[in-house]
Amino acid sequence: MATEKLAKIFKALGHPTRIKIVEHLIDMNTCVCGEIVNIFPYSQSTISQHLKLLKESGIVCGEVEGPKTYFCVDKQVLNLVKNYMENL
Repeated sequence: MATEKLAKIFKALGHPTRIKIVEHLIDMNTCVCGEIVNIFPYSQSTISQHLKLLKESGIVCGEVEGPKTYFCVDKQVLNLVKNYMENL
């Protein structure tokens, strides 16, 4: 994995709320943005910004279905990060 890509991923995981979002998405397998907003004491726009960073890093994927956006974790990306960490 390219160094720049890893740096982007680690930066995205550098905030406690984003880590909790990733953990929630792993547990739920997929989730609607509105559901994520309901479990955190933050506004819709704040959660959307966190999801945007996670999506840009490649950790999270989003799929629009009508008025809802479903998010899930890209387990392949997480496995690449895991392998990288194990080889340090």
